[in-house]
Amino acid sequence: MWRLVHAGGALDENSPYAYVLVCTHWAATSAVATSGDGELAGFMAGHRVPDDPDTLFVWQIAVTPDHRGQGLASRLLDAVIARTPEPRWLEATVTPSNKASDALFRGAAHRWSTDISVRDWAPASWFPGDHEPERRYRIGPIRSPGST
Repeated sequence: MWRLVHAGGALDENSPYAYVLVCTHWAATSAVATSGDGELAGFMAGHRVPDDPDTLFVWQIAVTPDHRGQGLASRLLDAVIARTPEPRWLEATVTPSNKASDALFRGAAHRWSTDISVRDWAPASWFPGDHEPERRYRIGPIRSPGST
């Protein structure tokens, strides 16, 4: 996971240890996809928001260049939502230039027939270097399959 983020250059790179925690502490709310040869094709790292357990927060989602454009990120997101007990909301933060993530989350809201709100959240001054501001995406309410 760390290698994928490191090579991609678009996501914030965290320590390798952080990705170990994703695979252990956040395993129930995260997912990986592998290719036919067993190599990592993509991952989604998420967690329940401690003060709002009805909300699943997507921390990072990444797909290798060879697997982009095939809907893998959407399938990872859908799989985690399907197996997470009663998530009511999904949240993520996205930088303004990240058009792929914007399309991913807007597409999820459309697939799930629910609302999405996008608001400014973290100004660039909160981050070191040339980091862009982060906008908060909130999708929901998420309805259980078969509900109206």
